[in-house]
Amino acid sequence: MKYLSEWDQWKRYSSKSWKRFIGKAREMASHLELWRKDIRSIEGKFGTGIQSYFSFLRFLVLLNLVIFLIIFLLVLLPILLTKYKITNSTFVFIPSKDTDIQCTVYPISSSGLIYFYSYIIDLLSGTGFLEETSLFYGHYTIDGVKFHNFSYDLPLAYLLSTIAYLALSLLWIVKRSVEGFKISLIRSEEHFQSYCNKIFAGWDFCITNRSMAELKHSSLRYELRADLEEERIRQKIAERTSEETIRIYSLRLFLNCIVLAVLAACFYAIYRATIFSQEHMKKKLCPHLCVFMRLATICVLVFTLGSKITSCDNYSCELCGYNQKLYPCWETQVGQEMYKLMIFDFIIILAVTLFVDFPRKLLVTYCSSWKLIQCWGQQEFAIPDNVLGIVYGQTICWIGAFFSPLLPAIATLKFIIIFYVKEMSLLHTCRPSPRQFRASNSNFFFLLVLLIGLCLAIIPLTISMARIPSSKACGPFTNFNTTWEVIPKTVGTFPSSLQSLVHGITSEAFAVPFFMIICLIMFYFIALAGAHKRVVDQLREQLSLESRDKRYLIQKLTEAQRDVRNRAD
Repeated sequence: MKYLSEWDQWKRYSSKSWKRFIGKAREMASHLELWRKDIRSIEGKFGTGIQSYFSFLRFLVLLNLVIFLIIFLLVLLPILLTKYKITNSTFVFIPSKDTDIQCTVYPISSSGLIYFYSYIIDLLSGTGFLEETSLFYGHYTIDGVKFHNFSYDLPLAYLLSTIAYLALSLLWIVKRSVEGFKISLIRSEEHFQSYCNKIFAGWDFCITNRSMAELKHSSLRYELRADLEEERIRQKIAERTSEETIRIYSLRLFLNCIVLAVLAACFYAIYRATIFSQEHMKKKLCPHLCVFMRLATICVLVFTLGSKITSCDNYSCELCGYNQKLYPCWETQVGQEMYKLMIFDFIIILAVTLFVDFPRKLLVTYCSSWKLIQCWGQQEFAIPDNVLGIVYGQTICWIGAFFSPLLPAIATLKFIIIFYVKEMSLLHTCRPSPRQFRASNSNFFFLLVLLIGLCLAIIPLTISMARIPSSKACGPFTNFNTTWEVIPKTVGTFPSSLQSLVHGITSEAFAVPFFMIICLIMFYFIALAGAHKRVVDQLREQLSLESRDKRYLIQKLTEAQRDVRNRAD
């Protein structure tokens, strides 16, 4: 027996204690997990597919909460500390240079007699009394905060908060996507192993509660149904003839062409409607078709707004660089559009649940003898449609958070309410989908759609920060031609050696070798993954051969025992 020194014994004891502490901490954290009991109940009653939707909704709540905290700490907190005299600090205002007085005019219509319904319209559209609050970009018309020992650069913090929440969202989504992809990849490799794991090793023997045991039974049953459904679909695909395959793909191509034509017509209609609403209904509440067209229409709307902001019909835009007559503070007006989309999306979700799903449930329950009601049937909880709805809302939040810093907080409250509304609708008005969804595949699909939404949000934000001139009448970037100019100005204040380092890192001489090295590393890991996969295949084949050998030996042993028994007789 090998003797361990006191130092080795202490290290081993410390390692075990630390692992035990981490395990206990994770166990306690799991009990503090948001909506843990509700999601477990949904998993047991409706399967892992629908449970993955609610888990995805919980992820968006946490993501928006973190985004709001980033914006609050970097932008709102210094202003609040100075505004309410909590710290010994003052606002810093730098006078604008070489800016025409016409570009600094920002009229806000809030005078005269205001009717009660005007407050409701302002609350739904973000105009009126809300336009001057910290909800929108135009409220932050300061250049910094002067504390006792240092000056806080608000324009830089405002831009960095946007970059930070976009980078955080990207990393968080990619991390969760990779985890889900690995699980789905492992499960897709060997289907028989999945059945064995669920049947022989799927039960949690720590369960002592009867209700939890029933939920676990239901969860395993739904997972087995999903596996069998996927196996049936794979078998059906494998049995297709060449004629059936050609017919199916031809039909899909024809339907996709029709869908593309309809989408193009809808996009053009939205483009014309947005132009009309911006020119003739600037201060009125108007419905938004984008709620129904989901992700793609956000790009159409933002593109339309961008073209209207940078185009002038009857006079030149050279004075301010944008259409100052229609958009004196275009960032705030874009934020109002995103705010309206967020509010109307929330209202439509509530209205559909209250005025469509619940009456439909009542009709199916109490008027089931009617043939029309029988054909209509009970509402089905459509997972893809619900996922597109919340991804649409999250994409609006990503785009609008730059123009409306408090929009992530609104999105957090919105998703919390949607969770309870959807849970109530699922439990009382909906029936589960006849098609079974696997949780790992569903999670990967949800995050993939969310990643597409993030990419769609990054494109207009990048263009607006780098190409469109910033407003000279409002916001923290009145002294900059574009939002991105704050970065070169900040780099210019660095020491010369640090400036040379930054310029070298951002130059082509560094980018090209760095890209080549990244490609080589990527190819190395791809080759390594391929080698590991071949080794795994060889090990599986070896296990299969060993099982055949054991079966052969058992067969020979059985025959030998039979021969011995026959001789004895």
